[in-house]
Amino acid sequence: MMTNKVKFSTNLDDIFDHLHNNPELSWEEIETTHYIKSFLESYGCKVQTFEDCTGVVADIGQGSPVVGLRADMDALWQEVNGGFRPNHSCGHDAHMTIVLGVFLDLIKDRDKLQGTVRFIFQPAEEKGTGALKMIEHGVVDDVDYLYGMHLRPVQELSDGEFAPGISHGAASFVKGVIQGEDAHGARPHLNTNAIQVGAELVQAINSMNFDPLVPHSMKVTSFHSGGENTNIIPGNATFTIDIRAQNNDLMEEMMEQLEKTIHFLSERHTIFLNTELEASMKAAMINEDAQSIIEDAICETLGKQTLRPVMTTTGGDDFHFYTIKRPQLKASMLAIGCNLKPGLHHPQMTFNHGMIPEAVKVLTRVINKTLVAEV
Repeated sequence: MMTNKVKFSTNLDDIFDHLHNNPELSWEEIETTHYIKSFLESYGCKVQTFEDCTGVVADIGQGSPVVGLRADMDALWQEVNGGFRPNHSCGHDAHMTIVLGVFLDLIKDRDKLQGTVRFIFQPAEEKGTGALKMIEHGVVDDVDYLYGMHLRPVQELSDGEFAPGISHGAASFVKGVIQGEDAHGARPHLNTNAIQVGAELVQAINSMNFDPLVPHSMKVTSFHSGGENTNIIPGNATFTIDIRAQNNDLMEEMMEQLEKTIHFLSERHTIFLNTELEASMKAAMINEDAQSIIEDAICETLGKQTLRPVMTTTGGDDFHFYTIKRPQLKASMLAIGCNLKPGLHHPQMTFNHGMIPEAVKVLTRVINKTLVAEV
């Protein structure tokens, strides 16, 4: 029975459209938090929000076990049709819709649940720091199983295929500065050209060699230096570096090599060159029990022909901080094949919305099977 005057649509297409058309950046998911909070409260749920960050947590049922289901909330800041704006091009709008769909399925028989189901709507996944904030707030301290999900591009899964785990790689995001002084274009001997230092940094990164049997990459993703005047040699610049590795050991090795390179260039050019780690994500640690439950749920719900093995991707997700920081958690993520094109983070990303209700069915069964298995 509804407990307040606001009535929300229970149609998954309507829910998705609302979330898709109101994207918000990491740590700025204010209206999204309000929408989800109000949606859950309209069904009589006790909802937890936070004074120092966005995000929503709600429980239904009671007692043990505690099974968590997590959705990420934030959108990306990118150029779309000639202008920069928040944009849901990573599927987080679909993830929130799926979790709300599971909530709607389970709330019908909330009194029959043999344990507690915790719905976690997490901010700032794209920054790699949202999961850490939820952990800080103790959101998963008493959770036994934790499940997530992610839409997958056509390069990884075909439409209608599902996998019981996503073996994400580790990722690190580095911000850097070059600080010097400008000089006249006719007097290049009086300063160090920040653009030249940047070019040497790119060349040094491209010359690094790591284990070829482990997928990895390191690349400069932005570099800003100079102004409108062509006769000024810029002494200052800012840059960012994106680093990926399929396991945590290689990530550590790559970060050490980058640190040595930065130190070498700083010494070589007698210039202040500094980097700081903006965020990082750990490689996946998939629990076999959680993986097995998802696998069975896929087969029982959609048929064995839709099941694919645990998939490996070089992308990252801060979901895996939950298991790194709370090793007792049994966790895995559902991979959803949905004809996603051209790819994740593409400004014009599209996917088959018909896979949203299919994912809801699978994850609802996952939750119910986990509750019964742990009784």
